[in-house]
Amino acid sequence: MEKMNHYILDESLYPSGQDKIEWVRRNMALLNGIERRFREEQPFKGMRIALSVHLEAKTAYLCEVLRAGGAEMYVTGSNPLSTQDDVAAALVKEGMSVFAVHGASPEVYEDCLEHVLSAEPDLIIDDGGDLVSMLHTRLTHLIPKIRGGCEETTTGVHRLLAMQKDGSLRFPMFDVNDAQCKHLFDNRYGTGQSVFDGIDRTTNLIVAGKTVVVAGYGWCGKGVAMRAKGLGARVIVTEIDPVKAIEAVMDGFTVMRMAEAAKIGDVFITVTGMRDVITEAHMKEMKNGVLLCNAGHFDIEIDAARLREIAVESRQMKPNIMGYRLENENWLYLLAEGRLVNLASGDGHPAEIMDMSFAIQALCARELALRPPKEARVYAVPDEIDAYVANEKLKSIGAEVDILTDIQKEYANSWKV
Repeated sequence: MEKMNHYILDESLYPSGQDKIEWVRRNMALLNGIERRFREEQPFKGMRIALSVHLEAKTAYLCEVLRAGGAEMYVTGSNPLSTQDDVAAALVKEGMSVFAVHGASPEVYEDCLEHVLSAEPDLIIDDGGDLVSMLHTRLTHLIPKIRGGCEETTTGVHRLLAMQKDGSLRFPMFDVNDAQCKHLFDNRYGTGQSVFDGIDRTTNLIVAGKTVVVAGYGWCGKGVAMRAKGLGARVIVTEIDPVKAIEAVMDGFTVMRMAEAAKIGDVFITVTGMRDVITEAHMKEMKNGVLLCNAGHFDIEIDAARLREIAVESRQMKPNIMGYRLENENWLYLLAEGRLVNLASGDGHPAEIMDMSFAIQALCARELALRPPKEARVYAVPDEIDAYVANEKLKSIGAEVDILTDIQKEYANSWKV
């Protein structure tokens, strides 16, 4: 592979990218503090970090924080449609090696991943597992140098656990997704708000009065269902887990199989991390004018490929909305090509939410740099990192918690009444 310093759309786009990064910096108090700490500590001095996360302003600021700690940053996006070209240009202007272009073809996307990894990184920060997968398949010779990595999202963690189960994972990875200060806030409140931000700015249609079908009632699905209800929608949840299904019922939602929900829904949002959640059979049952969108990870939750095959007519309705007419004359509208609607059609989670998630990423990367675990497996985020992030977040919003007295501590640790 030919060595390059960067591969982006247009370096001249950097001014608007710098403005975006400056705005999120003003609203990410935890990363502000970590950046100051890293400048003093230099935990990554002499190290290279390869990062594949949705490349927008909040991710760019994380990159700046890691570089403040001494790291050489090699950056790409984890989804071609979420890359913001002006932000990529701003990072190149700051001297980072960036390989990412909005709307990249699958081949170009793969090349960008490979360029980032060809830097021979010491640490990996991944979102969805594409860097880790490439290292364990095509670039295995680079593995010995890697101290470990961090995984941002549910889908990536599932891939890591599958690798761990069959014994193929060859370096330690922190499961950032399941840290309390990540999934309780990022997955729930972040996804809930950003999904409807993406839908609303793309369609300019009202949510109130519509029937919204949410596929999956994990933390992300809970957030989406909660926001849909708050916007005045009737909400149907589909699930495969009976416990989560009962929880959805007790939260006030209707639960049914997708085969039945397909007949009555107006907006369908998949949030499962699984493939083939909405299939041809479901599409043929849907009403005219439904909206289809994905807030999971990969673009296979909705079988968009099959939708394109069975359509008798297709038309680009407006940016990020593709219309497909079926044989029954019903039009189905697919948002953002079935990719992540909150990032491909919006700016992703709010800055204050990603402040918590990226604080965990930064501190886990520090842990790997200073005290890398020896065993190649998936590790939970240390409790002290979760506690630090929670306490710093409380300080930033002017909230305080009570502290146990010595008598209360004694009582809590005793079996005697």
